[in-house]
Amino acid sequence: MDIALDLGTCNTRIYTNEKGKVLDEPSVITYDTIDNEILTAGSEAYRMLGKTPTRIKAVYPLEGGVIAELDLVEEMIGMFLSQVSNSKVIMPRVVACIPGEITEVEKRAVVNAISSFGVRRVYLIEASKAAAMGAGLDITGPHGSMIVDIGGGTADIAVLSLSGISICKTLKDVGKQMDEEIIRYIRRKYGLIIGNTTAEQCKMAIGCVVKPKEEKVFRVKGRDSMRGLPRFVDMKSSEIYEAIIETALGIVKGIMEVLEKTPPELIGDIYTDGITITGGLAQLEGFPELISHYTKVDVRLAENAADCVVKGCGMAIEYIADAENNSSVNVNPLLAAY
Repeated sequence: MDIALDLGTCNTRIYTNEKGKVLDEPSVITYDTIDNEILTAGSEAYRMLGKTPTRIKAVYPLEGGVIAELDLVEEMIGMFLSQVSNSKVIMPRVVACIPGEITEVEKRAVVNAISSFGVRRVYLIEASKAAAMGAGLDITGPHGSMIVDIGGGTADIAVLSLSGISICKTLKDVGKQMDEEIIRYIRRKYGLIIGNTTAEQCKMAIGCVVKPKEEKVFRVKGRDSMRGLPRFVDMKSSEIYEAIIETALGIVKGIMEVLEKTPPELIGDIYTDGITITGGLAQLEGFPELISHYTKVDVRLAENAADCVVKGCGMAIEYIADAENNSSVNVNPLLAAY
C-alpha cells in the first residue's frame, strides 16, 4: 500500500491508492507538560484548544506550512499513519506535499518526521503541483496553467508547465492572519475578547471577501474586556468582510506579482484558460470574483477545493515507479526521493 500525505498547518489529510481519502483531521496535538506524555491528536485535541488546564498544552506543531515542533509532528504523524497502516511487515511508500518556497532544511525536517514512522521511502511534491492535479488540470504538456492553493497555513501561487514550476510564490499564515484580524476587530468594535478557535469558526461560517448580497449572522461568545464577564455578540458577514479584506487583498497582490513575472507565452495560456483556485480558504464567499476583478482573468473554484492537494498527492503515487526506475519516458512531477 502506498500513502499520500497532505501535512497541512491546519488539517492533515491522508489518501491511499486502495481506498482514496481515509483521514482528515486537524493538525493539533496535546501533551502533558510535566512528563511530556502525548495525549491525543486530531479532532479530539482540536476540541481542547483554549480549554486545557495548566499541565496540558494543545498546539499546532506546524506553522506557515513548515514544521515548528519536530518531536510533536513525528508523534502526530505516527498516530495518524497508524490509523491507516497497521502492518509492520509491509512498509508503505509515502508521497508528501510541501510549500513551493521551502528550504532544504525544512524539506529534510518533513522527511525525517515521516520516516520516523518506519516508511520505506518518502517522495516530495510541491503543494501547487498536487493541487493542480487534484483540480483536474493537465500539467504535463507545454502549456501554462496557473494554480492558487489558499490553505489555512499558506497560499501557494504557481504557474506550471511540463510538470514543473515556472514561477511560484508562497504567502505564509494567511488563515492565521485572518483569524487575528477578526479577533482585533471584535475587541475594538465590541470590547469582546474571543479565542482563535472561535475566530476560525466565525470565519468559515460567515466569512466573505466581497460585500455580501445577503447578510449571515454568527454568534461569538467571549469575555467582556471591561467587566471581565461572559458576553456574546451576533456578528454579521459584512463585518467579517471588513476584518479580513486586507489579508485577502494581500493574496490578490501576490497573484498579480506572479503574473507580472510570468513569461509571455505562458501568460497567454493563462488568459485563455483562466486561474484555478483550491484550498479550504478559497471557499470563502467571493474569492473567485475578487481575484477576477483585479487580474481581469477568469477564475474557477475547483470542485472539493479543500481536498485537491491530497487527491493530487494520491494521483502522484502512480509516478513512483517511474522515479524508482529512473524512467525518462514521462516528465515526473515528483521531487527527489529520500
